[in-house]
Amino acid sequence: MDLQTVEVTLTRTEGYRFEADWGLDGAPRGTLDEAPPLGTGAGPNPSRLVATAVAHCLSSSLLFCLAKSHASADSVRAVARAEIQRNERGRWRLSRIRVELDPGVPAADSQQLERCKGLFEDFCIVTESIRHGIPVEVSWKDETARPIA
Repeated sequence: MDLQTVEVTLTRTEGYRFEADWGLDGAPRGTLDEAPPLGTGAGPNPSRLVATAVAHCLSSSLLFCLAKSHASADSVRAVARAEIQRNERGRWRLSRIRVELDPGVPAADSQQLERCKGLFEDFCIVTESIRHGIPVEVSWKDETARPIA
């Protein structure tokens, strides 16, 4: 099985604001922040990033399918709406993400679009991973930066 690794580094700058190093040469760093009252809203928070990742992945997968089908997409627009509610323990959780896609496919390519509608989601890494649950492992470093078992 092939394995690829993606590494992102977050460094706190102040309050709940972090600078994100995406691990991509030449890519600008990003600011992440919690919404008020915790943070100042100077950047997206984790819930917005998850919704963004799902919408972008779906859009990219659809574009790839359309390109393979020799269809054109004049413009692509995706709107993601993440619903956040408390779970049975009273903790805030993402409960649903709804994505509306507007691929801007001309009428002449409608058959290719219909074919892609049944295929593209299965190729979306992020969406399918979230749908099926991603194991998360957390490790710690102590104050001397030595890994703790």
